[in-house]
Amino acid sequence: MKIKKDRVSNQLDTRFLNLIDKLILIIVVLSVIIFIFYPMMAVFKESFVIDGKLTLDIYRSLFSKNAKLLSNSLLVAVLTTIISTIFSIAVSIYVSFSNSKYRKIFILILMLTMISPPFVSSLAYISLFGRRGFITHNILGLTMNTYGWKGIVAMQSLGFTSLNALMLIGVIGGIDKSLFNSSLDLGASSSYTIRRIVIPLMRPGIIVVALLTFVRSLADFGTPIIIGGSFNVLSTHAYLNVVAYSDLPMAAAISILLFLPAIIAFVLYRILMKDLNVISGSNLREESKEQLLSIEGFFPRLLQIITFIFLGMMILQYTSIFMSAITKPKFGKLYFTLDNIKETKNYISGSFIRSIFYSLITGVLGSIIGFLISYYLEIRKIKGMKTIDFISTMPYIIPGTFFGLGYILAFNKYPLELTGTALIVILNCIYKQLPLPTKVSSAVISQINPQVNEAAKDLGAHELYLLKDVVVPMSKSAFLLSFVNNFTATMTTVGSIIFLVYPGRKLATLVMFDAIQTGKYRIGSVIACMLIVMTLIVNLIFSKFLLEEKDAN
Repeated sequence: MKIKKDRVSNQLDTRFLNLIDKLILIIVVLSVIIFIFYPMMAVFKESFVIDGKLTLDIYRSLFSKNAKLLSNSLLVAVLTTIISTIFSIAVSIYVSFSNSKYRKIFILILMLTMISPPFVSSLAYISLFGRRGFITHNILGLTMNTYGWKGIVAMQSLGFTSLNALMLIGVIGGIDKSLFNSSLDLGASSSYTIRRIVIPLMRPGIIVVALLTFVRSLADFGTPIIIGGSFNVLSTHAYLNVVAYSDLPMAAAISILLFLPAIIAFVLYRILMKDLNVISGSNLREESKEQLLSIEGFFPRLLQIITFIFLGMMILQYTSIFMSAITKPKFGKLYFTLDNIKETKNYISGSFIRSIFYSLITGVLGSIIGFLISYYLEIRKIKGMKTIDFISTMPYIIPGTFFGLGYILAFNKYPLELTGTALIVILNCIYKQLPLPTKVSSAVISQINPQVNEAAKDLGAHELYLLKDVVVPMSKSAFLLSFVNNFTATMTTVGSIIFLVYPGRKLATLVMFDAIQTGKYRIGSVIACMLIVMTLIVNLIFSKFLLEEKDAN
């Protein structure tokens, strides 16, 4: 009788666990559909359906009315792509084959530039080369108009190079180093090996970073607004159609125009990413990670010069922002002062604390959702999860203004009336940044030995216990890394939330954006420094946890 009761109890427990499991899966799938796919469709609907009627009126005149803006956008995007790609190739090759001690320093500098808020390049550009810039006015004694397409291209190129270089460093790290050694052993010079071996093997990665740079340049509206002057592009026009003209259908149409090249680039990106691991060294010796190519000859020296120019400009950029935060001009000279910091209190008030709070929530929830998507995809192999994974990846290439506009259009009426609330901002940040925790979790989960899961199942463990007792403990590093990246991205985001935040509930980045737009550059510098310090602290703390996790394993 007791055995029968235990059997019934076990059956009830199993049914309950199955119900919880299905409920979690349904919530994850529905959340992706509601908070990613639905807002995207809302943007398309807004541009095609006006006053309840299906029409193509906007698209008939879209190209003719915006031909100049389109050509401006393409000009900036093409030039930025070329310059940034050249810089990233040079930096990645030089850093990859530098002495291990210097390599760590170079990578640290690149990573530090990744955690800074947006518009930092523009802010530094104004401080250094503006009409009253430190270099142009104070040193050279010139009063120049440095605004326009040249400034946009210069700042976008610098801003995008760090991420591109880090990606290409990863590509070089995956190439079989014996190929380089063979070239050198056969008498080839370092210059020849770089030109004929290294760069050709990097080609898929180079194309990927070029595509991503092109898309990011098209979608960037902040840099053109701040330093573009009278030079306008499509992304700024989409922003102004929402903020200044309240013309949502036109803003939606322009966003779709920006979305089309992004989706083409994304498809190519997915195809090319598969080629990045075609030539890889699976049994490399540990010493092969050390310097293989000497910096000798014209071409390696050219790469070295480009690298040091880039690093020098990065150091100059961040030094100028820091100095701008703690100095003020007086009688034609700069004096150290804390007045800028004191004055910033009146602007930032509760927005900095609000940014931290939102970032913490986004970091935790985004990491959990991304982890669950990867779990159901990689381990459970649930039918249809590849489609959900594809949808969850879309925010990576969608312009921020496109995604933010989608939330305005999708969540402004019952039963999902969220506009004007903190929830809509948090949800937007979570799902805009979802691709990263999903990919990080997939990379870690896919490394778990399937035999471990099978052994747990053979012992009668339910799928949820398998998740709790096996998968989660073995994936802590993925959660920590996802949290850090989500926190950093939320602290520094602007594009996707600029339409969603009410004036009284602004985040620190938006306050910084307003300060720069209104000419309060020193206030903007103080806020930029605060954001950099905060994100740096969180990155350092969780990096320590990640190192401890690796040591424990």
